[in-house]
Amino acid sequence: MNRSEHPMNQQTEKQLLLADTLPSFAAELQQLLTEKAEAELAAQVPSLAIFDRCRCKDDFCSTFYTQPKPNGAYGPGHRNVALTPEEGMLILDVVGGEIACVEVLDREEVRRKLDEVLPDQS
Repeated sequence: MNRSEHPMNQQTEKQLLLADTLPSFAAELQQLLTEKAEAELAAQVPSLAIFDRCRCKDDFCSTFYTQPKPNGAYGPGHRNVALTPEEGMLILDVVGGEIACVEVLDREEVRRKLDEVLPDQS
């Protein structure tokens, strides 16, 4: 199932778009991907949805999923794309050419916004 076929993506009123939720971060992500010659991934950024966030509760973690979190490893077709932001750490999990997860560490502004839109469920 590709991203557009996922039921969550067909309910746009419930969708948290990265570009709407964290516009400056989305622009930064798109720019970093463009600079790394990852044009196909950069083109995905405007329509990336935030499905969920990492629930590890580490205060430095702002990781979020742009597709449903897998049970276990991603498996075949997975690769990491490490980017070099001016602040923090940024690594993408890409599966079958689509961004599946954005690992964000040491970015307080991202964590605060995720806390606001996806509060802890416990």
